[in-house]
Amino acid sequence: MFAGALDEIRAVLEAGADVEADRLCDELLRARRIATYGVGREGLMMRALCMRLMHLGLDAHVVGDMTTPHLGGADLFVVSAGPGTFSTVNALLGVARDAGARTVVVTAQPDGPAPRSADTVIHLRAQTMADDRGGDNVLPMGSLYEAA
Repeated sequence: MFAGALDEIRAVLEAGADVEADRLCDELLRARRIATYGVGREGLMMRALCMRLMHLGLDAHVVGDMTTPHLGGADLFVVSAGPGTFSTVNALLGVARDAGARTVVVTAQPDGPAPRSADTVIHLRAQTMADDRGGDNVLPMGSLYEAA
C-alpha cells in the first residue's frame, strides 16, 4: 500500500508538477508580500506552505489570521482550489484583485471558475474529491492532490 501511494504521488510529479513549481516560485519571488488561503485539508497545506515561505525569509501570511496585513499592488494572493471552485476562494480572489494584488490558483481543475479568474494557474494533475470515483487508487478523495 505504501509503495502504491508513492507511485501515485510520483505520477503527479512526473506529469509536470516540477515545471508548475518553478512557475509558482517565480511568482513568489516577485511578490513584496504573500497571502495564502485554502479550504479544509487544502487550507492546512496552504498554511504549511506559508510557514515554509516565512522560514525562507519571505513576508508570508495566512488569510484569516489576526495579523494578516491587507494586500496591495506589489503583493501576491495564492489559493488552493483543487476542484476548481469554492465560494470563499472565489470571493477572496475578487477582494485580492480589487486591492491590486496578483493572484495564483493552485488546482487540479484549470477550467474551473477560480482558475479562470486568476492571473496565474498552477495545474497539478491529481485526483481531488471532485473527481474521486473510488477505483483502484490507494490515496482516497483529495489526498493525492493535497500531497502533491
